[in-house]
Order: sequence, then C-alpha cells, then structure tokens
Amino acid sequence: MSSLLAKLSEITGAAFADYGADFGFGRVIVSNRPDLCDVQCNGAFAAAKTLKKAPPQIANDIRERVASHPAFSKVEVAGGYLNLTLSDEWLIAESDQRLDAIGAEPKLKIIVDYGGANVAKPLHVGHLRSAIIGESLKRICRALGHEVIGDVHLGDWGLQMGMIIHELSVRFPGVAEPPVTLDDLDEIYPTASAKSKTDEAYLNAAREATAKLQAGDPGYRALWRKIVNLSIADLKNDYRKLETYFDLWYGESDVNDLIPPLIERLKREGFAYQSEGALVVDVAEPDDKQEIPPAILQKADGAVLYATTDLATVEMRVQQMHPDLILYVIDKRQSLHMLQVFRCAWKTGVAPQSLAMEHDGFGTMNGPDGKPFKTRAGGTMKLKDLIELVTTRAEERIEEANVATDLPEEERKEIARMVGVATLKFADLSNTRTKDYVFDIDRFSSFEGRTGPYLLYTAVRAKSILRKAEERGLLVFGGAAAASASPPVLAENRGGEAAAAPLSDEERDLVARASERLHGRPPKISDVTREVHLSLALFRDKVLAAFANRAPNEIADYTYDLASRFARYYHEHHILSEENEEVRASSLELVRRVLDTLVLSLDLLGIDVPERM
Repeated sequence: MSSLLAKLSEITGAAFADYGADFGFGRVIVSNRPDLCDVQCNGAFAAAKTLKKAPPQIANDIRERVASHPAFSKVEVAGGYLNLTLSDEWLIAESDQRLDAIGAEPKLKIIVDYGGANVAKPLHVGHLRSAIIGESLKRICRALGHEVIGDVHLGDWGLQMGMIIHELSVRFPGVAEPPVTLDDLDEIYPTASAKSKTDEAYLNAAREATAKLQAGDPGYRALWRKIVNLSIADLKNDYRKLETYFDLWYGESDVNDLIPPLIERLKREGFAYQSEGALVVDVAEPDDKQEIPPAILQKADGAVLYATTDLATVEMRVQQMHPDLILYVIDKRQSLHMLQVFRCAWKTGVAPQSLAMEHDGFGTMNGPDGKPFKTRAGGTMKLKDLIELVTTRAEERIEEANVATDLPEEERKEIARMVGVATLKFADLSNTRTKDYVFDIDRFSSFEGRTGPYLLYTAVRAKSILRKAEERGLLVFGGAAAASASPPVLAENRGGEAAAAPLSDEERDLVARASERLHGRPPKISDVTREVHLSLALFRDKVLAAFANRAPNEIADYTYDLASRFARYYHEHHILSEENEEVRASSLELVRRVLDTLVLSLDLLGIDVPERM
C-alpha cells in the first residue's frame, strides 16, 4: 500500500509528465512551513534548467493541472514552490488506513548483527546503544514485511576465555570441572585480565589455554560450555529487561571450524600473503582518499583476530541464510575494521557482490559531564545497575506526578520498570544514531516534555478514554479489544509472545459504518483535528524513512509529534461529554486510531505501553 507522500507525488508527478518534464520532479515532501500548507513540491526549481522556464511559471502551470484534484482543498504558488493543502475528506480517509499494511518492495532477507555481548562478562553501559538501536532497526524492518534475523554475535572465543580457564586452574588445581557461578565470573575475568597485564608467565599460560580450547581439548571445551551456558542465561535475563530479543545466539566459536579451510583457500587463491610475519589481505582501492591498511587474518604466532572470525561469520551467513542485506549495529569507532571486513569478503568471494553489508555505527552515551556514562565512583556501570537506577527514578517520578496511586504495589512496580525502560530507550533513540548524546536522568525521566514517560502517559490516557467510553456504553466500535489490541507485528517483535486479540469482523463493521457516516458528508474539522489526521496519515512515510536512513529517531520524532498533537486535541475537545452522537463517535474513533498508532510506533522503538497508570 502506498504511503501518503507517494500517492501525492504520483499526482504531481503525472502533472509534470503531462507538462513534458520528468515525472520525478513531482516529488512531494512535508511542508517546512506548516502555517502555509500541509505538503509542498519543489520540483519547479529542478525542472527550470530542463524546461528553460522560470520556476514560478512552471509551478503555476503545474498548479493548474492539480488544483481540481479531490486530494487538495487549496493549491498555491510562492515563488517556485507549490504549496498544497489537503482536503479534510481526503485527509481523514488517508489517516484511516490499516496500520499493519505498511509494505515495502522488494522484500528482503535481512540479518541485524547487534548486541555484541561477551561471555563471562556482565553487560555494561557500552552495550546499551547496540541493543537499543539494533532492536529498533530489527522491528522497523519487520514492520515493512522484510524477513529479519537478529543475531547477538557473542564474544565467546579467544584470549578472554583462555584467561578465565587458566585462572580457574590456578584456583582449583587438578579439578576437571571447578565449581563456578555467575558471581564468580563477574570477579574472575577482571582479576585474570589484570594479572595478564603485569605477569608475562601468566599471560603465556592463558594463551596456551586458549590454544588448547580452540584445538578441541575435551576438558577445556566442557568447562567453556559451562561458562557459556551460565553467561547466556544471565544475558538473556538482562536483555529481556530491555525488551530486546534475538533470534540467534551464535558466537565466534560457531565459525571456529570454518577458519582453517577459509585461510587455506585465501592463501591458495593468492588473496592472502605474509607481511612481517602476519597473514594479510589487501583491501585498499585506487580511489581511496585515506590509507586503508590490509586486513590482518592471522598474527605471526598463528592466532586469528576479530577480522578473521567476522569474515568467517559472513561466510557462514551466506552459506546458511542467504541474506540480501546485513546490518552491523556497532560503535562507529569500528568503522575501519568493518570496512576492511566488507571489502575482504567481497574481494575474496566470501560474499557475493550482490550482498549489501552496512556498518550502522553509533556514538557514545555520555553523562552530564560530557564523558562516557560512569558510576558515581567513576567505574563502568553494569547495565543491570543502570536499569535499576532508571527504575528507581521512575518510581520516584510516578509518586511525584501522583500517578497510579490506586494500583496494587506489584502493578506499580511493573509500571515503574516500563517507565524506566521508556526513559532509557527514548532518550537514546530520539537522538541521531551517529551522534554522541548526554543522558540526563532527571530530564529524560520527566512526565513532561520530549521524554519516554510522557509518551507512555499520553498512550495510557487514550486507553483510559476508550475504557471509560466502554463503561458508559458510548463506544460504537470495539470496546476493550479496541482499547488494547496490538497490530500483528508486535507478536513477532516480542519474541513470539501472543498479542491481544484484534477487532472482530462485527467490530470492524461497526467502525466502517461510523467512518462512512463521518465521510459521507463534507467534514468540517478544527485545525488541531487536522493536525492529528495529518500525523496519522504520515505514519507509513515515517516508517519508510526510518528504514531507508536506518534512523529510529525518525520514529521517535514522529511519535512525539503525534502525542503532542493528540494532547492538544484532548484539551480542546470534550470527547466523553460530547452530546452529539456522531461527533462523539468520530472523536472516539480518532482516539482509537491515535492509540493504535502510538502503540505501534512505540513498539518499533522497543517500548511497551502499560494498560493504565
């Protein structure tokens, strides 16, 4: 189904084509002067060179061709700009399209590589952005109908595992399977890492343990598997608190057996060669504007590097999953590394040229001092501690705002958790992905302004209106199902959990009849009502833009805009006390559309909405 801007662009594009110009000059965008019009077309400026006419003349000629179209109530020219105001009737119809039929062509098979957790280490603040941004991108891709696989890409191999295994052998000499818990692992790795930096013999022993593990030593493999299983259980629990879910829990170890034959092939085919003892592949290209060093696959001592495991991972994905696109949601400071891996994969035939691979990098989350977010003591903050921090702050904010005061304690705690997660996620996703940003917990936990808690409160207010309307027998559609139903995409995004039941056929028929009564006469709606309808009608465009730009902030901006417009509508209209039945029915129908769109938009950001506050 076409988006609003696509439909309007077809109208103006046809007018340009009829005028003898390129269809593409008719592209319509949202107006940057909403006080003058809803949307605008700037194609007259681009067409001027081709047509050898002044932009105002072209714009006026196009105006004559589109002014009578039922989509527009007013078409004006300002200089060479074509300012288009949509008719109320057409706008209302466009805002009433099904939310689960966004659609994008062509349909792609996409792998989203995000999370990047390390085994035997707790998640910390540095893992936050990859999890939040990656989860949102995965959901956006799925909402458009793409087949999407989310992979956590665990760091479960290499020297870190050798350090842990060696430290356990020091603490439990002669014990084949030493007792180890999650709490032990939290302490063991930092200890082993510190020893390795000052004790050469200890480091060499850790390297030897790593080599034995990777060579398949049965005892080491058994201990390694125990550590991995303990870690994954804990990681899943932490990610679940963030409403982050993965389809695959593959790690670097899963491609270990692919590496030796891959290296042998690259040497045999002349791609890999020795340089200063290391095995490398040249990835520089003639038109590079900066030096791109070779990708190092193997060090002089035979150890492989991240580039090697990443290259083998590409090979595994190509052979087993046949993706069209792989998105790597990784710190932007890894840009050179990812460029080397991509070029190496394409050059050596590990990946076909048709496979698109992108590094969708991100900036850092900083504290109020502008430096990477830390604990008060200055250390790296664990992710679970950060979640506890924002949850505690949410509890305080809920009490300050006098919200949910009559709810059971257990429900209040769950609401606080959801508000805390919304605080974290919206603070992150409302910023441009590539930029660093400052996380100010007092600012982002507020129930006022551009925050996650404000969006949740607005959505819950809409639910409350529909709930009260049902209790009073005022609804002409849906009842409880309408107040809480979730679009089908939500079930997939929550890792297979069932969504609430959608509207029944009878309920949809009631909605349709209510809409027909509204649409059957020339609607006269207030300015703020038009704003809400316009925002609803632009939903698909925003999702498409978020996908095209790999930019969840497009959805965050849209959600805040819709919530703000709905808040103004709510304050200007007496929805439940309206005595005119048709006006009340249309108002409640609008509330239902807003709620559905808010819930879906927030879900695309990985944010759940409470039933009440």
